[in-house]
Amino acid sequence: MSEDRKIQILGKVIEHFIQTAQPVGSKTIIVTYNFDVSPATVRNDMAALEKAGFIMQPHTSAGRVPTDKGYRLYVDKLADFKKAQDKAAATLSSLRTQSKKHHAKQKVQEAVQLLNRATPNLTFATIPANDRTFFMGFSKLLRQPEFMDSPMQACQVMEVVEDRQQFIQGLRRIKSGHETKILIGPENILQGIESCSMIVTEYEVEGYKGHMGVLGSKRMPYAFNSSLVSQVRDLLESNQI
Repeated sequence: MSEDRKIQILGKVIEHFIQTAQPVGSKTIIVTYNFDVSPATVRNDMAALEKAGFIMQPHTSAGRVPTDKGYRLYVDKLADFKKAQDKAAATLSSLRTQSKKHHAKQKVQEAVQLLNRATPNLTFATIPANDRTFFMGFSKLLRQPEFMDSPMQACQVMEVVEDRQQFIQGLRRIKSGHETKILIGPENILQGIESCSMIVTEYEVEGYKGHMGVLGSKRMPYAFNSSLVSQVRDLLESNQI
């Protein structure tokens, strides 16, 4: 039983040292891991482990660190490879999810940039797995004659667009699916942008869904903008962006 306890103490010394990179003292073992023995017993066991060459005292520190021999015993008899395998799988799954989300976000932003270069209107997309909207082309929109002649109207549109949560909720109500929808004036999803028209569609990339489209004055080339939105969505979904 005493030998089993010594091996358990060695395991805790090694695991604590792996986590902290600090020499481990008997007090740390007693307080942290609740061995049901006296402090003197733990000190004696650690002294025996040191004598056997499994741990050593670096410099004048009161704590101990593992030796190569100690690590070898830990790997051969103590390390929980099944638990570690599950933890490794969960870690990799989380990292892959984060990577997919980041990749999808980049692709969507590149799609909005491409769309923005092709039209003099405001372009937008909701960001995958995140309640945010990415916009480009505010200055283009404000340079349109309709808004230059009516600053109050321009301010009203900007106020609506800047309320990102309300904008996203409005997009969700459209339920356009894979169809590209054209919303003219009062058909729009939000009050305050009746002076504009919107062309919007849904996309799916890396398993994430969202909306993308164009917002501009009612004096826009509807067929052309609609075709742009549809084709940029298709390029995004086919990983050609």
